[in-house]
Amino acid sequence: MEGVLVRKIKKICVFCGANSGKDVAFVNAAFHLGKVLGKRKIDLVYGGGKLGLMGCVSTAVAQHERQVLGIIPSAFTINNLVGETCGKEIKVATMQERLVMMMELSDAFIALPGGFGTLEELFQMISWAQLNIHNKPIGVLNINGFFNGLLSFVDHAVKQEFITPRARKILISATTADELVDKLQAFRFESDPALSKLKWSPSSSQKEKLDLTLRL
Repeated sequence: MEGVLVRKIKKICVFCGANSGKDVAFVNAAFHLGKVLGKRKIDLVYGGGKLGLMGCVSTAVAQHERQVLGIIPSAFTINNLVGETCGKEIKVATMQERLVMMMELSDAFIALPGGFGTLEELFQMISWAQLNIHNKPIGVLNINGFFNGLLSFVDHAVKQEFITPRARKILISATTADELVDKLQAFRFESDPALSKLKWSPSSSQKEKLDLTLRL
């Protein structure tokens, strides 16, 4: 990436399925992403446990001697529901607390194939970036076209003027782990001039009243 100012990324949070999926390519890609993070000396933050793709990527990162942090709701640890976390584990009370901690402790976010939970986490991070709560890069690893439909829907929402072209740039995509990490490192956040006026504090989730129409 000659000539491009590279963002320093030390920790990446990965959202992905607790299942392995139908296509073995998903498993292979999760292991490969972990390998890429390890080789680039990037630590992992994830949802904890060892199930599905979550277990694949965390195992691969640990095998390459990088730190792994699992942030997991206490409810999931009852009866060893999700298996043992590969690395350090932090237990939290709620799903929302988990996501906030993931945001605070990570420098960037990657989504692998997954279900509703993965999509919730992905879009929560995107909406928080749009609202100027954070300015960290977010990307999807589009393995075998898994996210094609989602990306098409987002582009459709842009055409229908529910998502602004500026906000659309928040979501990055790539088909290989190396390309995606490169894009995350090169990402430059473009804050919406109106939304940049929002002031957030740890003690309050109330935003300033703005005399304008916001497309959220």
